[in-house]
Amino acid sequence: MTNASASTGPGSSLLGPADVRRLAAELDVRPTKKLGQNFVHDPNTVRRIVTAAELTADDVVLEVGPGLGSLTLALLPSCRALVAVEIDGKLAERLPVTAAERAPALADRLTVVHEDAMRVTAGSLPLAPTALVANLPYNVAVPVVLHLLAELPSLRTGLVMVQSEVADRMAAGPGSKVYGVPSVKLAWYADARRAGPVSRTVFWPVPNVDSALVAFTRHEQLSTVDKKVLFSLVDAAFAQRRKMLRGALAGWAGSAAAAERLLVEAGVDPAVRGEQLAVGDFIRIAEVASTR
Repeated sequence: MTNASASTGPGSSLLGPADVRRLAAELDVRPTKKLGQNFVHDPNTVRRIVTAAELTADDVVLEVGPGLGSLTLALLPSCRALVAVEIDGKLAERLPVTAAERAPALADRLTVVHEDAMRVTAGSLPLAPTALVANLPYNVAVPVVLHLLAELPSLRTGLVMVQSEVADRMAAGPGSKVYGVPSVKLAWYADARRAGPVSRTVFWPVPNVDSALVAFTRHEQLSTVDKKVLFSLVDAAFAQRRKMLRGALAGWAGSAAAAERLLVEAGVDPAVRGEQLAVGDFIRIAEVASTR
């Protein structure tokens, strides 16, 4: 593997710090907190992400928030096609040009969709993506991942870079202090794990929080229970974390007594808290509730 200084020279495809700043200046783009923009400018980091994603030559990659194209350029050699969803019009327009300039032999693999990721559906994309690989905006990371898993059944794997604390929550298991709504909802779709830390120094501007990678693999559907019922149950269970489930679910079930009956029938101790239940426990409760 070539080193970063060698990889960012005139003949290279990857973007280094000077390239990122030059492109931003050319487009008059100033990273905004509103969009959660922090551009990666370290070639070794994007190489590491691509390696960790374990892509195959047949994969169709979905990248959300490609920005100036640092990760995009690293992904292009490792997949059959890349669909980049970008909400910023200037960035969406410039990305194909950057790919053509820096990776001309691979530029035809890239399709840019100017869209909000939270509005993406299978019908709005030109190809069915098999892998999500993205540096996600901090403020919408969990909703975006859950939305895409719900809307894109073709999506089998993912590797996303998110705020470190969010990564902990996404990958947490029952009993952990950070186990909560994101943990359970992601577990409904996929098996998730932390895949390593990312230094804040690889971003421009440098964020005031650390980042981490989360990898996930979709599993078979766990139940035919209505997802809306299940997710509303999960929301209720964690809305008042300190309460025992019989109390936390009182509003959701109609009363504390009704909640207790549901829990007992589902084989769950009414005196435990939501943070102690695995996704399978929540599914059993939702299934019992759905038969009432």
